[in-house]
Amino acid sequence: GCAETSPSVVFENTGKCSPNCLSLLLENISALTVDKDFTLEVIPEINVAVATFIKSIDTEEFVKKCLQHKRVREFKMTARVLELTRTIKAENLPDNLSPDYITVYFESVRNGGGPVSDVQLFPEENSAIVTFCDPKGNT
Repeated sequence: GCAETSPSVVFENTGKCSPNCLSLLLENISALTVDKDFTLEVIPEINVAVATFIKSIDTEEFVKKCLQHKRVREFKMTARVLELTRTIKAENLPDNLSPDYITVYFESVRNGGGPVSDVQLFPEENSAIVTFCDPKGNT
């Protein structure tokens, strides 16, 4: 089918595997290079990491390889393709930002953005919910 697959893979239960170890493991499984072919964002507070592929790969196939890999199973990690979304939450925003400024910022191609359809500002939380016209404009 033509359904678009996310370029990102979520790894859960990463607590037993250091970020460096995880990078090496993903390089071994994918035969790609961290920072050149994919980025890795580790969120230690919730034992999760997200690998986003810069180089175009079949992420579904990569997830299958990961789930069959001996070390991934030893670490009891799970892997799944990150679902595409049109909405993100921007946090830790400076005070007094206007919805227009946020819209222009997230529409900037240089920042990996795309056309924004809506911005809901939550000044008391210094956050905003940004909705894109298309799932690709939210990297």
